[in-house]
Amino acid sequence: MDNVTVVVLTKNEERNIREVVNNAKECTEYVLVVDSGSNDNTVAIAESCGAKVVYRQWDNDFAAQRNFAINMVKTDWILYLDADERLSASTIQEIKKVTAHNAIPYAYEIKREGYAFGQRFKHGSMRPDYVQRLFPTKSVEWVGKVHEHPETGLSIRRLKGHLRHYTYESWEQYWNKFNSYTTIWANDAYNRGRKVSYPSAFGHAVFGFLKITFFDKGILDGWLGMVMCLNHFMYTLIKYIKLADLYKEHER
Repeated sequence: MDNVTVVVLTKNEERNIREVVNNAKECTEYVLVVDSGSNDNTVAIAESCGAKVVYRQWDNDFAAQRNFAINMVKTDWILYLDADERLSASTIQEIKKVTAHNAIPYAYEIKREGYAFGQRFKHGSMRPDYVQRLFPTKSVEWVGKVHEHPETGLSIRRLKGHLRHYTYESWEQYWNKFNSYTTIWANDAYNRGRKVSYPSAFGHAVFGFLKITFFDKGILDGWLGMVMCLNHFMYTLIKYIKLADLYKEHER
């Protein structure tokens, strides 16, 4: 009997949903899609593939979407996948083994490889990293409206294999997410009382660019890698500029 539920958050993911549900189905029969109001064929495709779909109204809070799923999961384990992520065969086997036989509760992280515009990235902001995704169901809480992260009191172990992350296929998609994420971050930072000036916003961006380009070796990923380093500079700059603008508007 399967003992894990795979949770996928969606909003207009018809290009990804069939593959991610089918990939998740290799782990378990239980796939839960938390949709935030898709107006394409996401829901219909997910249901046709055997996933259960529930709706939660989008309120610019990714952590809230993930936490919403926890109370709907009946299995002992919960595994989070993004719609543009795919588990490798070796990781799927590891997940089956852990969730079937593990008597001592741990949380598990997975190596994630980044792909964008048809290229795999080995350095910079999209370099391989490790993401915590598999938990005993009641042992995790997600924090942060954007770039959210899990908090758990359990020790972390690492699964074999990897997770492939297929991020961007077009620049329109990239800039739409860029604008949305920087706005959510700025509003959240403002509500938490974080302050910034325009000069310090530029300083944060310069430091981020130098770190990603040279310390994290983004320059080694070729011309596209260098473009992504420059985009990281702009992303950091704009999210802090938006935060500074919120304070300026408040003063008015």
